[in-house]
Amino acid sequence: MTILAGFSASRQNPAPVELATQIARTTGEDILAVAVLERRLPAKADPIEDEYIDYLAVQADQALHHATDRLATAAAVRTQVEQARSIPEGLALAAQEHRPSVITVGSSSSGLLGRVTLGSVTERLVHTAAIPVAIAPRGYRAGSLGITRLTVAYGGRADRSGLIESAAGLADSWGVPLRIVSFAVRDVSAFTGTIESNDAEHLVVHNWWLRTRGRIEEQLTEVCETLRTRVPVEVGLGSGTDWPTTVESVGWDPGDLMLFGSGAAAIHQQVFLGSAASRIMRASPVPVMIMPRIDSA
Repeated sequence: MTILAGFSASRQNPAPVELATQIARTTGEDILAVAVLERRLPAKADPIEDEYIDYLAVQADQALHHATDRLATAAAVRTQVEQARSIPEGLALAAQEHRPSVITVGSSSSGLLGRVTLGSVTERLVHTAAIPVAIAPRGYRAGSLGITRLTVAYGGRADRSGLIESAAGLADSWGVPLRIVSFAVRDVSAFTGTIESNDAEHLVVHNWWLRTRGRIEEQLTEVCETLRTRVPVEVGLGSGTDWPTTVESVGWDPGDLMLFGSGAAAIHQQVFLGSAASRIMRASPVPVMIMPRIDSA
């Protein structure tokens, strides 16, 4: 299989290639780095545009090789310059041709350094892709590690998309442990066990977590029996007074990758990022990956 890294020739942002390399260290897959050149008209319709696109293609190819030549990886790395009406369309065409297991892209240049921010390209891509889309934080450098742990951002009813099943299967095939976490922006004391009998809000939150944990464990038992896997699994809760502190509260290590399920608006076998997932994703200090919806029926 192949990992498709969407490379921005204009910004020369290596983060998607860095993330693809990190995943490849774990999976042993090849990497295809693709730069997409946008053109208004079909080839040969305008000689002037053709000449300009040919010039840009040479520049993009040089930028691709400059980015990939510096990679510390044993994986086979190929490059390709694609021409299309838009970058998402060009990446989709490359994905149709090469059938990658995942597409890696970067964050918007206007986002916070070290955080995941969707730009116009990634926004469109994550809402239309039929395969997993992994997004690197702005300025991401993978170092020498592969992916060492998968963390599922579990949202209860919003995750009726086969997320735990997909995550368990992925952790099993990648040979890494799995962590399943629910996030709640609440008063932290609600989860310390010091619930006052007259504090209705704390009692509701406490009961919500007990119910959510029960659902997770129930799904895990079913999935592990079906897949016949013994992947190490940890279940936890992130809590805080805002989204950044809530996401940070669970602790993150180099090599972590956070997984999201497609929201309820997604159609079968397609990616769609829900509103809650968007807030968690923007607070993530590690790369994220959105999994396509898989209907149970």
